Amino acid sequence: MFKFEKLLVWQKSLVFADTIYTETRLFPAEERFGLTNQIRRAASSIASNIAEGSARSDPDFARFITYASGSLYEVVTQASIARRQGFLVEDTFSKIYRDAEEISRMLTGLRDSLAT
Repeated sequence: MFKFEKLLVWQKSLVFADTIYTETRLFPAEERFGLTNQIRRAASSIASNIAEGSARSDPDFARFITYASGSLYEVVTQASIARRQGFLVEDTFSKIYRDAEEISRMLTGLRDSLAT
């Protein structure tokens, strides 16, 4: 087992990406290369940055956690656009938003622990 696989935030990021992939299957076909692609890439980037950073020194790992946070914020922004366009219903958006808040807190805690 790799070090990053033990991190709860990495595990939750995978579930979050699964949620995004599932929900974007319902987006209009004309969004396939637009918003659907953008939000999926950002969602998968969260766990990827955690994994990549875990193989580096603590200061570098902290930087990759910052990248993961940036990708998470991209997902929130893109989900907000999707909600406004009627691609996501309010309940689904709210779940994505709550999950993002939890992952954000976890990423901040992890980043802070690496800085000490």
